[in-house]
Amino acid sequence: MSGIAPGVFEAQAKASPDVRNVVNFLRSSKSGMKVRVGAYNGKRTDYFKGKSAIKALMSPAYAKLKNVPKIESEEEAKTLLAAIIPHAFYLRVDRGAPSGSTANSPKVLTVNQMQSFLEAEYYAWFYEGSQWLTYVGGFAMLFVMLAGVMFPLWPSVMRLGVWYISMGVLGLIGLFFAVAILRLIFYIITVIVSPGIWIFPKLFADVGFVESFIPLWEWDQPKKKKGKKKDGKSEKSGKSKAATNGATSTAVDVRSLSPDSAGSSRPESRQVRVEEVPDDS
Repeated sequence: MSGIAPGVFEAQAKASPDVRNVVNFLRSSKSGMKVRVGAYNGKRTDYFKGKSAIKALMSPAYAKLKNVPKIESEEEAKTLLAAIIPHAFYLRVDRGAPSGSTANSPKVLTVNQMQSFLEAEYYAWFYEGSQWLTYVGGFAMLFVMLAGVMFPLWPSVMRLGVWYISMGVLGLIGLFFAVAILRLIFYIITVIVSPGIWIFPKLFADVGFVESFIPLWEWDQPKKKKGKKKDGKSEKSGKSKAATNGATSTAVDVRSLSPDSAGSSRPESRQVRVEEVPDDS
């Protein structure tokens, strides 16, 4: 990350293996931390809230890790997170105004001179995490590009095998589109005389490969709407009954009703006025 003083990398190099394991966990997606994006020295920088880091150390995913300090309370988590700050993997920052012209632009981050760990404060990452996956992905992409460029030099057997594989993949894609079109045509035919029949109803559902073809067919039954209105009426009737019982005792119970039940309390107040009319006459 550009814009970082060389002393930051020296401090990170002095960290113990246990501390580095904790930092790698917090920097990974396994921690479940909410990562925000800010602007530090004109560069996009990830940062997080202290409370999110505490939750990550208290999570079951952290408890399963080995070669890391054990955490049994939030105080221990705060102590560990505060001990990591001198290694400059992350530093406490203050958020400023948005860096761009819109309100959704990354906010400007400035390093706070008082470095301490508080759950309500924000901390910017000055550590990118383990890079071995990036290196492996880069070498794999380079290998694929070189292999594609050198395809004319491949042995005839390998080129023939690639041709068969590509034809097989194209055939599967064509078969998928054919099934999708045929099931639509069959549905249009059956919907005229019946609710309609879907062949492979879960073909486009978010399920596994095998589950996409189970069941073989299914009626296109319309989804039943839940009786929200009925439930709402029953709740209002119950509240009106409760309001009636309360209004007979004291006026405080009537005023303590929530705004949602204000509509049901008005009829009871009118009934009280009707009862008072004979008394005045």
